[in-house]
Amino acid sequence: MKNDRAIVLFDGVCNFCNARVNFMIRHDKKDFFRFAPIQSEHARKIFRENGLPENYSDSFILFENGKIYQRTSAALRISKHLDFPWMLFYPLVFLPPFLRDWVYVIIAKNRYKWFGKRDSCMVPTEEVRKKFL
Repeated sequence: MKNDRAIVLFDGVCNFCNARVNFMIRHDKKDFFRFAPIQSEHARKIFRENGLPENYSDSFILFENGKIYQRTSAALRISKHLDFPWMLFYPLVFLPPFLRDWVYVIIAKNRYKWFGKRDSCMVPTEEVRKKFL
C-alpha cells in the first residue's frame, strides 16, 4: 500500500463503528483513507505484522505510515485529515491518552448495547467500494 494513504480498521458489525466510517468517508475530501473491517483477513494480517492479537476488537485502528494508532490517538489523527471543522480536533492529541481515552473505553465496551450490532459487515455502494480493502 502506498504511504500516501492510511487504513482504518473498524468493527464491521458495530452500528456505531459503521456510522463513524460513513462520517469519515463523507469528510475525507482528499481521499486519504481506505477501510477494512477488523473481521477481515486484511486486518488480521496487519494485526499479525504489528504484534496485536488476530482477534483484536476493542478499538478501531489507524494504520498510517507503518504505525498503528488506537483509540483516541487514532481518532484524532483521523480528524487531522478530514475537512473543516473536524481537523480542528487534532491538537487534542497533545493531551495525555489516559485523559482522552476514558470516554472512548466506556463507549467501546458498550457499543453493541447502546447502538446495536449487525449480523454482517456493511456492504458499501459501488461508489464507495473503492475505499474498502
